[in-house]
Amino acid sequence: MLLALAALACFATLDTSAKIVALTLPVLLGLWFRYIFQAVLTTVVMLPQRGSAIFHTRRPGLHALRGALLAVTSLLTFLSVKYMPVGEFTAIAMIAPLVVTLLAATLLGEHVSRLRWTLVAGGFIGTLIIIRPGGELFGWHVLLPLAQVGTHSAFQLLTGKMVQTEDAVTMHFYTGWVGALLASLALPFIWITPQTLPQWSALILMGLTGTIGHFALIQAYRRAPASSLMPLMYVQIAFAMFAGWLVFGHLADGWGLLGMLLIASCGAASAWLALRVKAAERAKDFQNSALREPMEV
Repeated sequence: MLLALAALACFATLDTSAKIVALTLPVLLGLWFRYIFQAVLTTVVMLPQRGSAIFHTRRPGLHALRGALLAVTSLLTFLSVKYMPVGEFTAIAMIAPLVVTLLAATLLGEHVSRLRWTLVAGGFIGTLIIIRPGGELFGWHVLLPLAQVGTHSAFQLLTGKMVQTEDAVTMHFYTGWVGALLASLALPFIWITPQTLPQWSALILMGLTGTIGHFALIQAYRRAPASSLMPLMYVQIAFAMFAGWLVFGHLADGWGLLGMLLIASCGAASAWLALRVKAAERAKDFQNSALREPMEV
């Protein structure tokens, strides 16, 4: 759980650093730094441990698609925090698991209880409260985090499918290099050499916190059940609010805080319910398999 909280703090720092970069430098330059750090550090750390096994995959096309989806998600994230406070953006982005629930029910035919449907509706209501007409965030730029939710939800659905056959470290390895290669395509057209220490510091911090955050999250899931960690993911909203206040002096208004609280509450509750259902299904499958096996004497 401490590893998960460390990862969430890293992600909030990443988004705050991205806002600093986006205000003075091309967003695509920040994207390149973020992914080249992840790709190089993952290779340096994991290649000596895994050797050629890190390259082994049954689904190279899906790795490319997953990496592209996360790269687009990161690009939309950086554009979003350029125009929006970090805390409010993070809260809107956190409805992605609720959207995954919606897509799983409508596209994959998964059963979703009435209570979880209510929680999904509550999360969307929280989003509407944050971006309400007449509020300071209402404008064309609210489309950016909403688009980010869409790409991130697709990324999560694809990840859920791939983890059944693919190694987590291999997925992390390919994701970093796909993002780095895609961002490198634009590099000759947008390169601007950073001129100040804050710019360099923010770029380096983006790369480090993005890489460390993902490593910490992988290690957290290796050491603790998902049922313990998933509800914690919404603590990132609090970290992002604190970082936004510390660096930019921004505090959400009462309506914004209400929307954030509603999203966090509904999202955490939905995650907990979903994991309880999965745990019950696994227990039932285990019981059925035990009944089918002959008893040893």
